Amino acid sequence: MIYSAGIDVGSSSVKVAIVRSPRGSGRSRKGAEVLSQVIERSRRREEKLVLEQAWQRALSQAGVSAEQLHYTATTGEGEMVTFRTGHFYGMTAHARGAIFLAPEARAALDAGALHARAVRFDERSRVLDYRMTSQCASGSGQFLENIARYLGVTLDEVGQLSVRGDQPEKVSGICAVLAETDVINMVSRGITTPNILRGIHESMSTGFAKLLKNSKAQGVILITGGLAADLGLVDCLKQALKKQAHEKGTDTLPVDVRTHPDSVFAGALGAALWGAYRVEKLERLKV
Repeated sequence: MIYSAGIDVGSSSVKVAIVRSPRGSGRSRKGAEVLSQVIERSRRREEKLVLEQAWQRALSQAGVSAEQLHYTATTGEGEMVTFRTGHFYGMTAHARGAIFLAPEARAALDAGALHARAVRFDERSRVLDYRMTSQCASGSGQFLENIARYLGVTLDEVGQLSVRGDQPEKVSGICAVLAETDVINMVSRGITTPNILRGIHESMSTGFAKLLKNSKAQGVILITGGLAADLGLVDCLKQALKKQAHEKGTDTLPVDVRTHPDSVFAGALGAALWGAYRVEKLERLKV
């Protein structure tokens, strides 16, 4: 068996996954077992402390020591992980993690704290195309967190509130600064929180649908990253894709958008799985 760890260092959190997979399983890592998954939020906390806490918790939950690991892979902003064995690009890691969580997936929408990206890949997790939002775009988790804080709600409440919105108010879909100004004006006009959040989700979803279209994503698409658990956003994205299909003159959707309870760990899982695959490749080269 191969024991591997994946560490996904994001701007708002650190995710760690430890996986045990059988030798000889190749790229598929068929039979791989997740031993632990840990997330530590890093806002207003020292990054190295957050990393150390997440790392130790993951090792403890998995019941293994660092010395037992054959490979420790990072993704995201992994430069501060000095004990890593290797590093994988974020879209490569999310592609592999998406297929592990949803074997039918052929694309992933990684909705993170600073940006969103659509990644199209084949059955072997090979990235075929991708599209990414700009740094200024309002389609990010950090933007949504700022809005939630201003409205006095938690991120966990955002999705449920958005679903209740019946008259969504339009916001700027171009710039986070302009969108935040829109929200301040809405509050002063007495627009309800559910309708504000629904309007934000609709704006974000329109951008996400364009990313998926431009990446030529088809079939099953798994939403990964921190916003995958936002039910309001997921619902709005499905509606945006339906509208996109209708504008093409069809009511048949070429895509099936899904999420998974472990979507936030897709990057860490993918890094761990690629790490295990690399172990076998390096061992074969030594023979």
